[in-house]
Amino acid sequence: MNEEIFELSEQILELLEQKKYQQLKEMLSEMNEADIAAILMEVPEEKLPLIYRILPKELAAEVFVNMDSDAQEILIKAFSDRELREVLDELYVDDAVDIIEEMPATVVKRILMHTDPEVRKSINEILKYPEDSAGSIMTIEYVDLKKYMTVDDAFTRIRRTGVDKETIYVCYVTDENRKLLGLVTVKDLLLADSTKKMFEIMETNVISVNTLEDKEVVADKFRKYDMLALPVVDQEQRLVGIVTFDDAMDVLQDENTEDIEKMAAITPTDKPYLKMSVFDTWKARFPWLLLLMVSATFTGKIIQSFESALQAQIVLTSFIPMLMDTGGNCGGQASVTIIRGLSLGDIEYRDVFKVIWKEFRVAFLCGITLAVANFIKLMLFDKVGLMVSLTVCATMIITIICAKFVGSTLPILAKRVGFDPAVMASPFITTIVDAISLVVYFKVAGLILGV
Repeated sequence: MNEEIFELSEQILELLEQKKYQQLKEMLSEMNEADIAAILMEVPEEKLPLIYRILPKELAAEVFVNMDSDAQEILIKAFSDRELREVLDELYVDDAVDIIEEMPATVVKRILMHTDPEVRKSINEILKYPEDSAGSIMTIEYVDLKKYMTVDDAFTRIRRTGVDKETIYVCYVTDENRKLLGLVTVKDLLLADSTKKMFEIMETNVISVNTLEDKEVVADKFRKYDMLALPVVDQEQRLVGIVTFDDAMDVLQDENTEDIEKMAAITPTDKPYLKMSVFDTWKARFPWLLLLMVSATFTGKIIQSFESALQAQIVLTSFIPMLMDTGGNCGGQASVTIIRGLSLGDIEYRDVFKVIWKEFRVAFLCGITLAVANFIKLMLFDKVGLMVSLTVCATMIITIICAKFVGSTLPILAKRVGFDPAVMASPFITTIVDAISLVVYFKVAGLILGV
């Protein structure tokens, strides 16, 4: 796909160079807006405004929404006041809010200046909600119906107001105070008798979210209930907006990216990798690396405290990396599995003992099989002697059990006390397990080898 985008961008630049504007317009008009946005983000900055102006007005607005904030800022600065107003008039309110949140203050001021007063008021209302709340990602452009409307009345209202709405497939039934009573779909309306009233066909068991609900919870409801849109209500159960499926998908992508970055010990950022400067990348990584480096000094202290044991049995030193890596890998496997289960809602705090019991059995089986394989290797290939082999293999079994326990319980406990479980992923767990494996190693060596 990336190669195809690159080839298309080269073709577009060639048509532009040859001043074949009509051919270029026809070519772009037949393409999907998301593909056009991807292509435009590949062209040189100085060519971007010219190509964008060739697009038909409605298509141009859809392309604009799909572009990243840097390309949007370039275009806004190049727009005349009339062009900016035309683009803003075609945008849905939630898309306008997303753009404003990414722009510097000077650009935001210009956008708001050329926005319709009513739309500006709606934008400001959405911007008042906390950044990670349902209110911050909702749109106020939905179709509302009254319970005494007939099916014919409903279709009349949809035709009259639906052109400016983000979705018309799901319509919401409210009373005179905007309190949410139920919902009907276009399918319900098409299959119902034209004289039926909304209260007769509407679904009253409506799943909704509060304006202050965390947006990750909102996205999870889309996954759980397979919804196309989710109504957002205030404290008085009044309908104030809806969250659509595309916005939920964006939230899921952002949350997954954030979790992956945290699990890799990187401070989350909303910028793509290639858009981040070297200094920004350094800032995201350095604090965690410093913290992990300092925490890793504990393993050095443990080795120092058992220096006499190592001097008595030098061969023990060569197996330290293998034991630490195996423990870290086992802890990492457990933690990633549990963190994913927590994020999907498959695992709760009350399941902690079930998790521990299951991971103990898994750890025992893994430990025994790895220890047997390692024992054969130590005896046949390394030829280190029976007692040293038993020491290494016994340590491996205990280390794997401890690692699985730590890897499975820490994320659950972290979520219980309000921390993001993703923070307790591989880097931290590996550091903890490294220390445990060393202590176990030298204690077992003391019991078996007497060092």
